[in-house]
Amino acid sequence: MSLIIVVGALAFLMFMAYKGHSVILFAPIAAMGAVLLTDPALVAPMFSGLFMSKMVGFIQSYFPVFLLGAIFGKLMEISGFAKSIVSAVIKVVGARNAMLTIVLVGALLTYGGVSLFVVVFAVYPFAAEMFKQGDIPKRLIPGTIALGAFTFTMDAIPGTPQIQNIIPTTFFNTTGYAAPILGLVGGVFVFIVGMSYLEWQRRKALANGEGYGEGHINEPTTHATDKLPHPLLALTPLVLVGVINLVMTRVIPTSFGKEIVFDSTVVGKPVPITVATSANVAIWAVLAALLVGIVFVVVTAFGTIRKHFTEDVKPAIAGALLATMNTASEYGFGAVIASLVGFKIVANALTAIPDPLVREAVTVTSLAGITGSASGGMSIALGAMSQSFIESANAVGIPMEVLHRVASMASGGMDTLPHNGAVITLLAVTGLTHKTSYKDIFAMTIIKTLAVFVIITLYYTTHLV
Repeated sequence: MSLIIVVGALAFLMFMAYKGHSVILFAPIAAMGAVLLTDPALVAPMFSGLFMSKMVGFIQSYFPVFLLGAIFGKLMEISGFAKSIVSAVIKVVGARNAMLTIVLVGALLTYGGVSLFVVVFAVYPFAAEMFKQGDIPKRLIPGTIALGAFTFTMDAIPGTPQIQNIIPTTFFNTTGYAAPILGLVGGVFVFIVGMSYLEWQRRKALANGEGYGEGHINEPTTHATDKLPHPLLALTPLVLVGVINLVMTRVIPTSFGKEIVFDSTVVGKPVPITVATSANVAIWAVLAALLVGIVFVVVTAFGTIRKHFTEDVKPAIAGALLATMNTASEYGFGAVIASLVGFKIVANALTAIPDPLVREAVTVTSLAGITGSASGGMSIALGAMSQSFIESANAVGIPMEVLHRVASMASGGMDTLPHNGAVITLLAVTGLTHKTSYKDIFAMTIIKTLAVFVIITLYYTTHLV
């Protein structure tokens, strides 16, 4: 019964998200409904002590990233920088290659360390402009951005600084460059198959006479300008964000040490506050990078921006608030579900799979799907079962690097189900719905999941790492 409750809560939330209902409302309903059916006495304690705690913790950590990411993307729009880049790219590759361009831009940003959520805000203006000029259906934008930002540069390509590639290092004593051959093969597989799928969808739409479409919401703002900025100037903010993020990621730990301690006076009494540097490096680095990018755009395009700043930035801030609350609500849901007996039954049942790599892949991707979070599902799976994975791998001579790469790529498999926070954010930012665009995101999910088993097969047939 407890297993049915967990599955039912997940199915209910996925259904409501797919139907377009707000997960801010239905994530706590689904979570608390599951608790009510499991142990009614724990509904109030779980809501206040776990759901709200995790939800508020997520907002505390990530709202500034969402906010600055949204503002950065909006300033790129109203400054004319986005349009300048799009125009230059179209001249080089042609409008028909818009999807390839967006995938590559998203991949470069995520491999440079920019948060996946920030990439959504930053890339969408480019995608909308290019798809409009190429008369490609807007409904394909989410799948295109997902391929560039949520797949191969998130967890497959060796050296990616995304958290999905960092978490396994603490369990397997590896580095972010673990299993480079397997990672590259898996990344190339996802890229080629993903692009083939998107091109197939574009050609199908073209044959049916379907273009960009009309009446869309959340369209990027365009303002008439006498002359577009030079493409190199327009590209500079993106380069700055990537470079500053990389530099600050290395500078912050050496500058601040392991922790910062300062006094906060409360009614005349000093209260020491300790902030762990390691837990905040990635966030501080991204915030610093986005601030530099924002300042650069404002300074270099002040004349254009000041005319439209007030009216255009307000909806960007509202969008950041909505995206943050959506994802935070999902985070709380995942925490509650992971604490229930039914969830433990799922986790324990997965230990019956005999092959160590297949067991690890299925366990990680299943828990990522249930929690709606790649990093959350992987953390739970490795936290509970990493020692078992290590012992099984050692027994048959499988290197820890292979365990690392399989876990990392598996986390980015079934995590993008309809209730996933990044998926909901992507659809909210683009002004589209699950009904119109989720099937293409799900196609990327299937491709990512298949890629894990491709590299497992490659390892067993060649023993390449």
